[in-house]
Amino acid sequence: MTSRAENQSRFGVPQDSMVFAQGVRKSFGTLEVLKGIDLNVPSGSVACIIGPSGSGKSTFLRCINHLEEVSGGVLLVDGEFVGYDLRNGKLYEVRNDLLCKRRADIGMVFQSFNLFSHMTVLENLIEAPIMVKGMPRGEARDKAHALLERVGLADKATCYPRQLSGGQQQRVAIARALAMNPKVLLFDEPTSALDPELVGEVLLVMRDLAESGMTMVVVTHEIGFAREVGDQLIFMDRGVVEERGAPRDMIANPQSPRTREFLSRVL
Repeated sequence: MTSRAENQSRFGVPQDSMVFAQGVRKSFGTLEVLKGIDLNVPSGSVACIIGPSGSGKSTFLRCINHLEEVSGGVLLVDGEFVGYDLRNGKLYEVRNDLLCKRRADIGMVFQSFNLFSHMTVLENLIEAPIMVKGMPRGEARDKAHALLERVGLADKATCYPRQLSGGQQQRVAIARALAMNPKVLLFDEPTSALDPELVGEVLLVMRDLAESGMTMVVVTHEIGFAREVGDQLIFMDRGVVEERGAPRDMIANPQSPRTREFLSRVL
């Protein structure tokens, strides 16, 4: 198993990198969905990924925490492979227990919430810290209550997901991801399943996380959020990064005709 320092030296990973992709490819059979993605997300920064449906955004996000296996290239989180180890220049899949340990450092928030419907809000938050990280139940409960207060849901600990609005469920999902003390949070279109009036409450929590220094990779259609909160904006189309840059500059003056066409339709 190579060390973080060895990987940084071998692949030219910046010292402050939290998520590093170099030539990442992903195919499903003969369909090539990702065609060589390069990306660096420094620790404490927010990268927002936009693009049309089918461009590979969500697939790339799922590759970061090894929900999808990459077909080629290098993908590191905090200088380490997630689902692989590099030995003698070749990648080998790691055991499930080691994969779970590494994946525990990567929080993910899905558009469909994915809460356990048979568990209360509090139970949803404490399950993984206890079962995966071995956290004492009392400590997990205390942390869960603090996180629920942080996302504005301190009074919902004993509720079941069905008793909450979509926006509240998504805030619980964010709190559940934070309960694992992740190094990075991945968001896969977290507001796309919400009614318009509920979007703001979720974006407010995400803005607070960004301001607190959480490293975030956000696949989103919320261009305003990307402009105000993002440190870099990535436009993906047909499995490649078509354009990247500072969000305000790129939104105001996109250089690629394809980026310009896309933004003209969503702004």
